[in-house]
Amino acid sequence: MAAVIDGLIYAWKKNQDYGPKLVADLDEQQMTLQLAEKDAPANHPAWIFSHLNVYLPVIAAIIDGREFEDPKTHPFGMLSKPESDRSIYATKQELVEEFVAGHETVVAALQDCDESVFENKIRLPRWQELMPTAGFALPYLMLNHENMHLGQLSAWRRIQGLPSV
Repeated sequence: MAAVIDGLIYAWKKNQDYGPKLVADLDEQQMTLQLAEKDAPANHPAWIFSHLNVYLPVIAAIIDGREFEDPKTHPFGMLSKPESDRSIYATKQELVEEFVAGHETVVAALQDCDESVFENKIRLPRWQELMPTAGFALPYLMLNHENMHLGQLSAWRRIQGLPSV
């Protein structure tokens, strides 16, 4: 396996471990707690996990060189906004289980690859100009995008007066 793939797997597994720890001490109501609902709704834990989980099958499809649905219009895609209505979201346990299972699926797919995976063409026309191949898309989605949202969750915890993880 290529060193770059090993590095992606290492960082991805760190996120797989870190994400669930960020919500381990939260109850179901805290999962949708927002500070400024009308003016600037915070990306709360339920939305963050719902949003990140949208991209797990996308990442797996990119690794496999398959087509995938545009996540932009998904109910928890980039056009969505966090809502305080808890009933919109899966339970904390379901969200975390999907997050962990999706990470494990991606790791398994990467372990079966060599570095030619980075040459896979991105099949989503909207992404083809900015991220024409998996070599652009995978680091962005697996590291930048996911880490940004996990960082939001870490900051959200501190604003709530919760300890760091």
